[in-house]
This record gives sequence, structure tokens and C-alpha cells, in this order.
Amino acid sequence: MAVAEDKKTSIKGGEFLIKETLASQIFIPEEFNEEQQMIADTCRDFLRTEIWPRLDEIDQAKSPELMSSLMDKAGELGLMGTVVPEEYGGFGMNFNTSMLVAEATGAGNSFSVALSAHTGIGTLPIVYYGNESQKKQYLPQLASGEWKAAYCLTEPDSGSDANSGKTKAKLSDDGKHYIINGQKMWITNGGFADLLIVFAKVVEPNGETDKNLTAFIIEKTFGGITMNEPEHKMGIKGSDTRQIFFNDCAVPVENMLSERGNGFKIAVNILNIGRIKLAAAALGGSKQVAKQVINYANERKQFGISIANFGAIKHKLAEMAVRMFTTESAAYRVGQNIDDLIVTLKEKGLSDADAKLKALEELAIECAIMKVHGSEVLDYVVDEGVQVYGGMGYSADAPMDRAYRDSRINRIFEGTNEINRLLVVDMLLKRAMKGQLDLMGSAMAVGKEIMSIPDFGFDEDETPFAAEKKVIKNLKKAVLMVAGAAVQKFMTKLSEEQEIIMNLADMVIETYAAESVLLRVEKRIDLLGKDVNTLQEDIAMIYLHEAVERVNNAGKSAITSFAESDELRVMLMGLKRFTKIEPLNLKEARRRIADALIAKNDYIF
Repeated sequence: MAVAEDKKTSIKGGEFLIKETLASQIFIPEEFNEEQQMIADTCRDFLRTEIWPRLDEIDQAKSPELMSSLMDKAGELGLMGTVVPEEYGGFGMNFNTSMLVAEATGAGNSFSVALSAHTGIGTLPIVYYGNESQKKQYLPQLASGEWKAAYCLTEPDSGSDANSGKTKAKLSDDGKHYIINGQKMWITNGGFADLLIVFAKVVEPNGETDKNLTAFIIEKTFGGITMNEPEHKMGIKGSDTRQIFFNDCAVPVENMLSERGNGFKIAVNILNIGRIKLAAAALGGSKQVAKQVINYANERKQFGISIANFGAIKHKLAEMAVRMFTTESAAYRVGQNIDDLIVTLKEKGLSDADAKLKALEELAIECAIMKVHGSEVLDYVVDEGVQVYGGMGYSADAPMDRAYRDSRINRIFEGTNEINRLLVVDMLLKRAMKGQLDLMGSAMAVGKEIMSIPDFGFDEDETPFAAEKKVIKNLKKAVLMVAGAAVQKFMTKLSEEQEIIMNLADMVIETYAAESVLLRVEKRIDLLGKDVNTLQEDIAMIYLHEAVERVNNAGKSAITSFAESDELRVMLMGLKRFTKIEPLNLKEARRRIADALIAKNDYIF
């Protein structure tokens, strides 16, 4: 397997599967500077003073005024304009700093959803696709929080298949307006948004309708807009979610966003941003829940002692930490890759907006990976949180009730996790077919390797984590082996084998996560020394062992779904070879982590 050049800018989307990444190439959260940490602290202070004391009030609000007023306060602190360029009244933060803000505000439950919808899908389409006039007109008001934004894409019959939307836009007789008619649903901030990003298909006078969506910037005051009462939801009850109806809504032609027919591309690229930001927000939510769970485990006594002393509880606390630390490692690795690529593309002559869009498109695979990983880690943390709380976990008077319900939407937001798993594999294979990634060449090399005699020699490499890095290389070979065989078997019909694609996606996700946490710990040791990283090393080892097992299980499921006879035996033999790892006492490693959490009565990583 090739080694990528020791330059952060050389990393391309998806190539982690065929190139070894060096620890020096990745960013780790420990490298955030004092100013960035102060920004994050400002966000956390805002949650502590304005949001957490009012969580019940927010969830029970009968009108959108409360959430709107909280957004006003966030705007006064600058939290509404973090990614808006400075020339339009924002802070112009780089991508990884905006990720840190998403994490720091991610523990705000319904408020976090409202804020992220405004700053992300509501504002970014104009940041990236608006012309100069549109940016000057709208971004200062959005950055200050004077105006709130919403994003109108989903329709009753158009969810994951976003481009099938039926909302129509027809040019008026005088050619000055597009007349919008249609229905949108699940619109976050719909009840109080002043500005809507709306997707519709342009209809010609002869009735011919465009195949692709077009995006429009619509002010609520344009008229022809009505809405239902807020939706009654399982969780995020304080987030104002509505159905919105457009009835002959007249939109000035100059409010078309980007070009006609470019709406689907806008939607896809904005969702890439939403996916990686959701991972960061889920991490913030996870950390807050973990703190509550650790506190409760220390306080709750059974059989005369704190339940934190029980091995079963220690296992849960440690496993929460392992998964959260891993998500954090991978998320900021992606965030910095995006920032580095933006710099490289701007040096090549691209505008700031075009460079950001191109970078996000390039790293779309990793964004989808992180959306799945982050949301499922949050779900694990809140589920085990309920379990640690026991009967109180099921009580609406304890914090796990809200955390459990609010977390569930994250596996649906920004494309369901099933859709994102399909996208991970689809994008990898499309890039391989275009010659952008030599996946098939690498897969063929792995195929030859499994037919050769295994090397049973001892590895005398004394570089840090040499044995573990060999395990990571082998996990990548397992992915390539199964993917290559599946492509050969099904060719263009592989897309119909969604179960196999899901298995492949899980193998990819676990490999990326395991590599990310290992590289983070290696870099931490380089920066801070080995003595202060013993627990972090435990975390990396635990996750790597778990990833090996999960890759093995997913690989078996995939292989047995399509291989037979000799091919089946050879591939299972290859999978066994590629998912070997030296045994480790995981129980003791988890207990060391849990004991540290319990002693500090806090999430310490």
C-alpha cells in the first residue's frame, strides 16, 4: 500500500483506503488554539445560561416566539454568523473552527437544531451560491440574527429522492417573477423564519417541466405563503417544524439562486456540509449525556455502594468514552482535510466559494462516513445512559428522557443512515470508474495476495504502533477484497444488492474510524509524550479490536451473500487473514478508562 506524501493537502476523498495516512498529516483537537477554545467556551456558556435552565419551557412552548428570542440572543454573541464571510457581517471562520462551534452548541437539544438549520442549510446556500447582490442583501441580516432562515426541500412524496419534488415555478407573463406553487414539509424554523431557501422545478408555458430542481431565495413577506401548526414530534419538541404551502407566491426573478436547474446540485453539496456538522453536533450532545451519566453512576447507590463500582457499569462508561473519542478524532480529521483542500484550491485560482464547494464535494465520502458514525455513537450513548439511570432513565423528570428522544432524529436528518451508507460505497465506486481512485487495481493486488502463501515472519518494525498499523492496512485489504469481488460478481447491478453495500459501508466506516483514533493517539504522543497518553492508548486499542470484529462480521455477511464453493472458501480464508489481531485484555483497559472518569466525576477526554 502506498504512503501518501507528508502534506495535508495531498489527501483526497476516499484515498485513505489505498494510501497509508501519516499521523503528521492529520489535525487533532488538541491543536485548537486559545482563540478557538474561547469561541467554544462562549458557546458552552450560552447553553449553560440561556438554554439548559429553560429546556422544559422550550419543549412546551406553544408559539415560536421563545425560540426566535433565543436565536436573537445567539445573534448578539455572533453565533449566527460564524461561517459568513467578514465582508458580509460574519466572522468568516475556517471549516474546522465552525465544526468546533457545532460541537460546542450540539448539547443544546432543540435549540441546537434551530441554530444549525439557520447557520447551515438556511444560510450557506447564499454564502456559496449567491451572487454579489444577493450576498450583500441577505447575509448581513442572517449573520446578525436579525433574520432567521429555513430550508425547504422535502415534500410529502419527495424525501430521500429529493429531485422528485413537485413544487413548480412558472415565469409570470411580464417576466419579472416566478410564481411558486407547492408544498414542503418537515421545515425546521418554518414558524419564525424570515427567509426561505426553496427548491422547485421550472415549468415552461407549454407545460414542459425541468428535470432538475432550481433554488430560490424567498422572503416570508412576498405573500402566498401559509403553514400548518407545528408538527408533534417524538423529540426535539422545541424545534419549530412545519408544513409550508406556496400558493401563487411571486418571487422576483433576481431571487433565483445560482442557475436554473442547479438546485439539486446545491441541495447535495449543502447536505455534505450538514452531514459532517451533524457529526460534530452529535459529539457535543454525547459529551453532555456522558457527564450526566457519570455523575449519576457516582451518586446512585445500590447494595451499599455507588453503582459506578460495578464492572457492568464501568464497561458502559468506558465504551461511551471509546466511541466518543473516536468520533472526535475522525470528525476533526475530515474538517481539517476540507480546510487544507480549500487553501490548495484557492492557490490554484478558485474563488473562496468555489474552493469551499469543491473541497466539500471531494470529501463527500468522509462527510457521509462521519454522519453515520457520529449519529450512531450518540444513539449508543443515550441508550446506555437510560440503562445506567435504570428506572429513573425512563422517567420524564430525569435528563435521559429528553436526550433519548432528541437523539433519534439524527439518524434521519441529512439523509438517513441507510442512504448515507449507500452513498459511501456508490461514491467510492464511481470515483474508481472515473479513474480518480485506483480501487480496482488495489483490489486485484489483494486478490493475488490471498492466493499466495501467508507471511508468518516476525515484524521487526519498531516504529510507533507498527503492529496496529499493519492491522489497519489489513482491514483496508479486507474492504478491497470484498468490494472487488462484489463488483466482479454483479457489475452494474451491484446497486440492487443493498444488503451487500451496507456491509461494505460498515467495513469502510469502521476502518476509517479505527485509523483516525490510532493516528490521533500517535500524534498526541509526539506532542505531549507517552506518559500522559496511557488512557488514550487504551481507547485506540479497544476501538481497533472492536473494529476488527465488526469488519470481520460485515465481511462474512457480504461474502456469504454472493460467493460459493471455492471462491467462498478462499475469500473467507482471506478475510480471516486480514482480520487478525493480537489478543488484548479489553476488560482491564476499559476499567482503567472508567476508573479515571469516575474519579474525576466527569468526561475527561
